[in-house]
Amino acid sequence: MTGGGRGVLTERPLPELLRRVHMVGIGGAGMSGLARILLARGGQVSGSDAKNSRAILGLRTRGARVQIGHDQSALDQLPGGPTAVVTTYAAIPKTNPELVAARSRGIPVLLRPVVLAELMAGFRTLLIAGTHGKTSTTSMSVVALQHCGLDPSFAVGGELNESGTNAHHGTGAVFVAEADESDGSLLEYRPDVVVVTNIEADHLDHFGTREAYVEVFDRFAECIVDNGTLIVCLDDPGSAALAGRCAAALAERGVEVIGYGEGTHADLAPGVPNVAMLQRYTPRVAGGEAQVRFADRITDGEPETVPVTVTLPGKHMALNGIGAVLGCVRAGGGLSAVLEGVASFSGVHRRFELRGVAGEVAVVDDYAHHPTEVRAVLTAARDVVTAAAGADRPAGRVIAVFQPHLYSRTVEFATEFAGALDLADEVFVADVYGAREAPRPGVSGATISDLLTVPGRFVADLSVLPSVVAAEARPGDIVLTIGAGDITMQGPEILTALAAAAGPGDRSGARAGEPTG
Repeated sequence: MTGGGRGVLTERPLPELLRRVHMVGIGGAGMSGLARILLARGGQVSGSDAKNSRAILGLRTRGARVQIGHDQSALDQLPGGPTAVVTTYAAIPKTNPELVAARSRGIPVLLRPVVLAELMAGFRTLLIAGTHGKTSTTSMSVVALQHCGLDPSFAVGGELNESGTNAHHGTGAVFVAEADESDGSLLEYRPDVVVVTNIEADHLDHFGTREAYVEVFDRFAECIVDNGTLIVCLDDPGSAALAGRCAAALAERGVEVIGYGEGTHADLAPGVPNVAMLQRYTPRVAGGEAQVRFADRITDGEPETVPVTVTLPGKHMALNGIGAVLGCVRAGGGLSAVLEGVASFSGVHRRFELRGVAGEVAVVDDYAHHPTEVRAVLTAARDVVTAAAGADRPAGRVIAVFQPHLYSRTVEFATEFAGALDLADEVFVADVYGAREAPRPGVSGATISDLLTVPGRFVADLSVLPSVVAAEARPGDIVLTIGAGDITMQGPEILTALAAAAGPGDRSGARAGEPTG
């Protein structure tokens, strides 16, 4: 190690337990990122998954051995066998044959967060937590710190457009990662700096109650190291209340608790300073600009009002950008360079990602799968079509193509989903993407579409969905495919249907962020 304390490590040897690792479900966003870091640090990696993917192909080129299909023989791909098997709570059942075989052979079975926590040891860690916005905020933070020349290590739940990857073993002293609360395993981490974007009930299939879900964030705040930093959005009642509950106890350990935003819920966090006051947000065709007054503790001088520019639309993205700025400054970045880095951020795969334009209709894809996320995405889309309008061109319509994710979430939030989707001008609801859950009698996309007040319909057959949507779209409209399942595959199909309807001269393949008109 060069220098003292948490300086840059020239070499980071893996502990013996992680020298040869087998990963069950290696193609997933979190698992594939972990595999990349293990390989970069000299580890041997094998894995298995239900199907091939681009992520798996990338891992194979880096030396990973991956078997398609789950079978105990997958454990025998590495010479000498694995020293540990890595899995996740949510995606992989305990009855998986590889997990059963690992236990019978006495091979330690580790959860992904346990391994990630081990890989973060010795770094200054910046973790992003919250119900919504983790991937975007984490990604902005990574790009901003790269712009500062710090070359952070990172593990993100999506692919950064800049680097085309979801993980990296850097040469710098900072490690940036998402802290996923979905199964409570974020409590494995001991972070230096934490940004909490918001807290709203979710993952009740795991937690059971809203109270239990909120409690995991309180316990996570207690995991921050002495003299660390907790950064919360004061425009969100959940994160503001978190700061209000834990600020006094954290202060006893020297943990700084600070906030950002307009401060609409600052009353829930008395005594927590708003060090990045959002004074004004202006939407643009491509992104938006927030005027933010930073306190002297952030500027290292006099308070200063400066623009925070984000390239993704929506006020929620501007708030994510402000959270990223504060996290990066507390992780060691200079304010000016961090602001430039956030402004240069070009997005994440499946986060308001423009798939193309055909017949003057833009098709955008987004991972939103919670009512609040859907509401934010549709509000951002409305900003885009409004900003693109002119004196000789009225604003286009917003058409939502939504696929519910999980039967449990569909039942729990059906009314809230319908309320969010009512922000669109027209809605098409596909059937539920069950993922890890078995179908439930009487639960389908119609559970939500039947509650809509705007024009909408349930389209159970994905094969006809593109033509149905294309028939309704008009020039200037924006079509959004929304959901965490395979609805993302419908974007190109909708573009093809739109192009066929428009005939020659369409603009398929337009650049991300290009106006629709």
